[in-house]
Amino acid sequence: MARRPVKTGGSIDRGAGVALGEAVFRSLCEALQAGSYRAGDRLREEEVAQRLKVSRTPVREAFGRLAARGFVEPAGGRGLIVRNLDISEVLELYAMREIMEGASARLAAEHASAPEIDALNDIEQAFVEAAETDAAEMARLNRAFHEAICRAARNRYLDNASGELQDWIALLGPTTFTVSGRPTTSHSEHQAIIDAIAARDGDKAEQLARAHIREALRCRLKLLQKQ
Repeated sequence: MARRPVKTGGSIDRGAGVALGEAVFRSLCEALQAGSYRAGDRLREEEVAQRLKVSRTPVREAFGRLAARGFVEPAGGRGLIVRNLDISEVLELYAMREIMEGASARLAAEHASAPEIDALNDIEQAFVEAAETDAAEMARLNRAFHEAICRAARNRYLDNASGELQDWIALLGPTTFTVSGRPTTSHSEHQAIIDAIAARDGDKAEQLARAHIREALRCRLKLLQKQ
């Protein structure tokens, strides 16, 4: 079956001192997170090079890094395809996510500043406004919510590991916010986590965050059953 065309944008932002291969790799990871690439999509050096306006050499380097991390695998012909995670990998991924999100919430309860807590409430308000109408926007705001908690945890190693985990989550396909009722329950869970962080209750924040991820897994398994 023919796959849909994939777009990654027209150029890349290298930033100061960032090597071209690294910039291409980051761009492709961001495309995964944004849903521009999905499981089964084919990646071709020439196409990506044209879209990002670079030569094929840094694209080849980026492809090698994606393959080394297990995000892509060789296609039948030329190029690579984005991997489709099996059920055991999904369960392992959510088990690790539960641990890391719990740790982030606990540490955020210890270290988050008042402006950071206000920012969490602002993100959640935007999430509520998008609920039931725009699943993609809810997914984006959900990522922003969890990233903000991780930054507030003040642990660079946890932050780096969480970023890599988000790349894997991007391979799972449609957001769980397409499951009936999930936007509402997710909002309640988010707000409870914010309240626990604001109250400086690390134990409760961790428990709530872990329960939130377990509920997300339940919804993810619902989606997988329909595939």
